[in-house]
Order: sequence, then C-alpha cells, then structure tokens
Amino acid sequence: MNPNKSMTCTSLPRPAWYWLIPLPLLEAALLLSWSSGFIGARFSIDYAPALLVVFWRCVVVTLVLFPFVARELRRTSGVVLLKNAGIGLLAMAGYLAGITQGIALGVPAGLAALVADLLPLGLALLAAGVLRQRLAWQVWVGLLIGLLGAMLVTQGALARGNAPLWAYGLPLLGMLSLAVATLWQKDLTAEQSLGLLPNLWLQCCVSGLAFALVEGAHGSLAPLPSTGFALSVVWTAGLSTMGGYGLYWLCLRRATATRVASVLYLSPPVTMLWAWAMFNEPLSWQMASGMAISAIGIWLVVDTEARQTRRKRAERTS
Repeated sequence: MNPNKSMTCTSLPRPAWYWLIPLPLLEAALLLSWSSGFIGARFSIDYAPALLVVFWRCVVVTLVLFPFVARELRRTSGVVLLKNAGIGLLAMAGYLAGITQGIALGVPAGLAALVADLLPLGLALLAAGVLRQRLAWQVWVGLLIGLLGAMLVTQGALARGNAPLWAYGLPLLGMLSLAVATLWQKDLTAEQSLGLLPNLWLQCCVSGLAFALVEGAHGSLAPLPSTGFALSVVWTAGLSTMGGYGLYWLCLRRATATRVASVLYLSPPVTMLWAWAMFNEPLSWQMASGMAISAIGIWLVVDTEARQTRRKRAERTS
C-alpha cells in the first residue's frame, strides 16, 4: 500500500452532511415545511396580530440557536456579517412583511399567496434582466407551466378584495425582496458565506429587530398569555422558520436558484393538503389537476438543468 496515497486520501475534506442526502428528499422536506407557514398564519390570526407572532418566532429561533452559533459569529468579520444581515432582512423581513401587511390591509389571502408563488418567475426575470444570465427556453416554458398549475390550484381562493390599490403591491414587493435575497446569497463566495445555522440565526435576529420596530409602533410587543398564541409561535418558529427557511438555504447550496424556487410551485396544493388535514377544508379535482400541471412544469425545469449540467461536465472532461 502506498503511504503517500493513503495520506492524500485521508487528507481530503469530508463532504458536508447535507451532500449525503438526496436532493429530492431535501426538496420534499422544503415543500412540507414552507407550506406550513401559510397554515401557521391561518391558525395564528385567531389569537394575535400576524406581525406579533412573526416577531416572537424570530425571538425564539434567535434564543434557541445562539449557543450553537456564538463561536462562529465571533470569528466572522463585520463585513461578512453585514452582507448576510442584508440578505436576511430582504429574505425574511421584506418577504413576510410584504405578504402579511398586504393581507392585513385587505388583500385576499389567496391573491397574496398567488403573488408569492410568482417567485420562480421573478427570480428568472431578475437573473435574465439584471445579471444577464441566459436560461434555456425549456426552463421558461417549465416556469410558465408551473405558474399555470399554481393559478389553477388557487383559483377558487381568489377574490378582488377591498384593499387600497397600493396595498396590492405589497405582496409583489415581498416576493421581489426574497428573489433579490436569493440571487444575492447565490452570488456570495465561500469566504463571504456563513454556515447554515449562523446564517439562519443572523437572519432571524435582524428581522426580529425590524418586526419589533414595525409592530412596536402599533402596540405592545409583549407575548399574549394564551395557548393558541404559544402554539402559533412554536409552530412557525420550528416548522416555518428553522424548517422552511433553513431548508430553502440548504437546497440553494445544492442546486440553482431557479430549480429551488420552481419546486415551490407545489406549495399551494401542499398547503391545501395541510388545510384539509387540520381544518377539514375540502379538496377538489381542480386542485389535483393544478398540482399535476405544476409538477410537469417543475419536471421540465429540473430535467433541462440536469441535462445542461451533464453537458458542461462532459465538456470539461473532453
């Protein structure tokens, strides 16, 4: 046995644990946890203002994760922390504030959810228009088919509402905020990126401060002494924040932003399955058809990007 070869093999860095999990499994977990946020919001509105629950879910995640991230945060430069804090503000505070405040002002929840589902298309347009990235025509077709399926699923929940005209732009701004944060995160170098947990902690910390300023201007930030409020915070902190956002950033380390966002086209039907199981809301063949159409669009995006990746690898080795 060659000792030099043995030393070389043992000196190779071990892959991060999340590279050992098949990407489709991570994406399935992302779908379940991301859609849980809409269910958590639906559950919590009966017990507390939406932004108060969002504020306290940030507080809980910040407190729970701090012992696990304190050492890495101390070793990180201020410039890196500021960049990741900016991404966190856009990804969480900007996105959630746009969606929840739009609904609070009278934008129907179904319409707000549909605008949030424009994320894959918003990402693609920003990447093409701002970053000059070229996407294959099959990817564009897949994104449009996925959107068609999402529209079919949410059609029964759509309504015009009686919100001020400008309020309808808030969910759109929230979606664009997450899209910008996603592209910014993908553009960071390895030296500028934080680990998964420190990134999530910083994101919740800065967003919690932002929500404190917004909600504190309208009333008290004190937690409400009710079981419903406590369950709302625990549900959204665990499933929606640590699960949803954590898996979102995790999947972005494994795949392109377009692929990860396109998977979220299946969020509306999965949310409705949650609602059927928890609130006995009815299901319909229209929802099933929309889910199938979205799945076709997602498959087209994933298959096209997989073929492009294989072709690039073959060009490098030839």
